[in-house]
Amino acid sequence: MKPVIALIGRPNVGKSTLFNRLTRSRDALVADLPGLTRDRHYGEGRVGERPFLVIDTGGFEPVAKEGIMHEMAKQTKQAVAEADVVVFIVDGRQGLTPHDKTITDFLRKSGRSVMLVVNKAEGMKYTSVTADFYELGMGDPYVISAAHGDGVADLVEEMVDIAFAQRPAEVEEPESNVRGIKIAIVGRPNVGKSTLVNTLLGEERVIAFDMPGTTRDSIEIPFERDGVHYSLIDTAGIRRRGKVFEAIEKFSVVKTLQSVSEANVVLLLLDAQQDISEQDAHIAGFILESGRALVVGVNKWDGLQSDRRDEIKLDIERKLNFLTFAKFHFISALKSTGIAPLMKSIDAAYAAAMVNLSTPKLTRALIEAVEHQQPKRKGSIRPKLRYAHQGGQNPPIIVIHGNALEAVGDVYKRYLEKHFRETFSLTGTPLRIEMRSGKNPFDKTSK
Repeated sequence: MKPVIALIGRPNVGKSTLFNRLTRSRDALVADLPGLTRDRHYGEGRVGERPFLVIDTGGFEPVAKEGIMHEMAKQTKQAVAEADVVVFIVDGRQGLTPHDKTITDFLRKSGRSVMLVVNKAEGMKYTSVTADFYELGMGDPYVISAAHGDGVADLVEEMVDIAFAQRPAEVEEPESNVRGIKIAIVGRPNVGKSTLVNTLLGEERVIAFDMPGTTRDSIEIPFERDGVHYSLIDTAGIRRRGKVFEAIEKFSVVKTLQSVSEANVVLLLLDAQQDISEQDAHIAGFILESGRALVVGVNKWDGLQSDRRDEIKLDIERKLNFLTFAKFHFISALKSTGIAPLMKSIDAAYAAAMVNLSTPKLTRALIEAVEHQQPKRKGSIRPKLRYAHQGGQNPPIIVIHGNALEAVGDVYKRYLEKHFRETFSLTGTPLRIEMRSGKNPFDKTSK
C-alpha cells in the first residue's frame, strides 16, 4: 500500500510548487473532482522503488466558520486524516505568524507525524531563517526552496522514510491461501458499489469491515464464483451482514487511488440514471494512467425507457471515448441482471493484462502490420521496425526494436496497438508500445 503525504500550510507558502516537484508534473495523476475544492489535488511520486501518494491542499484556515475558506479547511482536515505524514510548510521570508501557530495547535491534536518545512529560504542562513519557528515546538525545521530545488532531495528522502515507517508491516500470505483476481470496484457515491458487492458475495455470509480510524486502508474480501477465485478490494466501507450497506458512501479519493494501484482489474461503476460526470471521466483517466485492466459497469439499467438508454449510450461514447479498449456492460446490481457477462469480461481483462507473448509471435505480428502499412517517412528517412518482444505485464508492454524509430508518429503507434490487440485478443487492458532504436543482435544482416 502506498503511503500518503499531505502538504498543508497557510495560503501562498509554496505547497503547490513543492507538489509539482514531488509529482514531477502538475498533470501527473491529478484528480480534481466535483465536491472537492479546486485547490485540492492528488498526485503520485516516487523515490527509487518507493512510490507514494501526495495531496496538495488549499490555504488552511482551521478556524474558518463559513465561505470558501471553511470548505477548504474541511478538505484539508480530511487530507490530514488520510495522511501517514503531514508536511507543514511555512514561509521563511515572512517568518512566524499567528496563523502558523493556529495550524500547529490543530496538527498537534491530529496525532499524525508532522514535518515542519521552512520554504523560500534560498540565499538565507539556516540559523536566521529557522530561529522563529523553534517556538512552534515541532523539532528541527527542514529548510528548502521548492522553487529552486534547494534541500528538496534530502527532504523527500526523509519524508518517504517516515511515511513508510508509519505503514503496518506486511504479513506474508501462506501459499495455500488463494487470493485470486484482485478486483477494485470504484465509482462515485451512490452508483451502487455496495449493492454490487453484496450481490457478488451473497448477503448471508459474514464479511470483513473497516475498523474506526482506518478509512484510508483498503481491505480484501475473498470469494469464489463458478470455480474462479477472486478478491474484492473495498472502496465503499464494507460492513458485516445485517448492517446493510449505507446508502450514502463517503467518497475518498486517496482510498480509490490506492485500491486501483492494488488491483489486477478495476470495475468502474457508472449510474445509468445520471449523466456521465466530470468526476467519472477523472476516475477513468486515472485508471488508464495507472495501466490497470478495466471493465465498465453501467448500473441501474433496469426500468429505463429505450430513448433514455440511447441517450446514456451516446453520453458514454462522447465522454469516455478514450476507453475503447474496455468492455461496457449494462447491469442491475439490485436485481442481479447482467452480472454473469460482467464477470466473464473481468476474467478476460485479467487474462489480457497478464498475457505472456513470445518474441517470435510478436515479431511475426509486427511484420504483418508493417507489410500492411509502413510508417511514414520523416524527410528522407523511413523508420525500420525489425523485431518486438514483451517488456512487462499489467499492462502488457510491447518493445519494438529497429532503426530511426524516433520518427514513428503517434498515429502509427495507435495503428500498431490496434493490430496487436486484434491479433492477440487483448481486450480490457491498456497496452503500451515502446520504441528502441539500435542494432538487432539476433539479425546478422543488420549493420
